[in-house]
Amino acid sequence: MSIEQFVARSEGQWRSMRSAHALAFRQFEDVISTIKIERLAINNQDVVDYLAGQSILPDTISSPFQMTWQAESDWEPDDATAVSQGTCILIPIPETERTGQLLRSKGYAESESAVSSYSFLDDGTFILKTAYSQSIAEERIWFLSEHVRCRSSVLRTSEGSGILQTSFSSEVRRIEA
Repeated sequence: MSIEQFVARSEGQWRSMRSAHALAFRQFEDVISTIKIERLAINNQDVVDYLAGQSILPDTISSPFQMTWQAESDWEPDDATAVSQGTCILIPIPETERTGQLLRSKGYAESESAVSSYSFLDDGTFILKTAYSQSIAEERIWFLSEHVRCRSSVLRTSEGSGILQTSFSSEVRRIEA
């Protein structure tokens, strides 16, 4: 699979059910999310501005997209009814047909911009590795069918020696009638 194919298959609105195990806190968390993934044009102003801030030429990128999410968790320390939401721009920079970098305006594990490396396994599984300032995240995404995909993640300490959190998500694309 190429990054272009992966973004095309991911486009749309997804309903996600995620179970996470925060080993550091000895807690399990269930999260229900709505995730919207939409492709952006290379000349989209947000993409152009982000690339300019990173000193990256637009002709090196492929299939930029935006991800927006809204999540409800059963474990919010301050407010059990709190809703987490956000948006970020993701910009792939392919190196080969199956590998590259992914610029993220906002990271998954830490709320900071990040540069991740990605690759695809022979079966089409997308692997994303991100080193943040205080942790390292590895995420895997694979499609079970056209409208069902799975995602797993492992969050490690910045040295990579300890596991902080693991999660598994099943995601179903919302089909418009």
